[in-house]
Amino acid sequence: MSIDATAKIHPSAVIEEGAVIGANCKIGPFSLVGQDVTLGDDVELFSHVVVVGRTKIGNKTRIWPTASIGHQPQDLKYAGEITYLEIGSNCMIREGVTVNPGTKGGTGTTRIGDNCLLMLGAHIGHDAQVGNRVILANQASVAGHVTIGDDVIIGALSGIHQFVNVGKGAIIGAVVAVVNDVIPYGMAVSERTNLGGLNLTGLKRRGVDKATINELRASFSEIFEGDSTLKERAKNVRNRHIGNELILEVVDFLLADSARSFLLPKSEDK
Repeated sequence: MSIDATAKIHPSAVIEEGAVIGANCKIGPFSLVGQDVTLGDDVELFSHVVVVGRTKIGNKTRIWPTASIGHQPQDLKYAGEITYLEIGSNCMIREGVTVNPGTKGGTGTTRIGDNCLLMLGAHIGHDAQVGNRVILANQASVAGHVTIGDDVIIGALSGIHQFVNVGKGAIIGAVVAVVNDVIPYGMAVSERTNLGGLNLTGLKRRGVDKATINELRASFSEIFEGDSTLKERAKNVRNRHIGNELILEVVDFLLADSARSFLLPKSEDK
């Protein structure tokens, strides 16, 4: 075990024999650093961080609580062979992130470049090759054997299928399943949600009477169908259905100030 004299290690942290801890590292409470781990200078593990396996972490990388770095790959073919994980310098690895090392069936090494940001709950699978300045938003997942170029942004809750290549400077929108290669500087997006109608089940469970619901259903068509603007149609509906509180709630919502446009039925989502 080699721990630089300038490193600050909380008494509750566990540093296994054989680990290498660089200058000015900070190891927070209840963190674990495994026997084959090497931490560069100025690395910080905030608390409850686990770094194991044959893992190297570059200078000034910071890792937030509950991250799991270097545990065995989620690959049923993995049989305990010696494989590696390399994480670059000045990365930010946020809460709950998981990163796995390589496998014998792949490159044997998972690599993450410099200046990357892995947000809450992001995952990078075995044998992935991730470039510099890559951002994974919350809960984004990169499967095994994926290659991610420099300056790529992957939106929240998106998934990159195994063996996919994402070119330099590409952007992946939120909630996108990427199953084919993405060209450099390309943009991958999925179809956005449309307004599917009214929550009739919820209204019935609340005990709203049938006549009120039927009037609300009729107003839905009046609001979202026609040649005039949405706000004009909403105003007309208000004048025709003054006694129905549910309709007035919908109309007032549509007429209020909003920083975004409104979710529309598919036929009018242009």
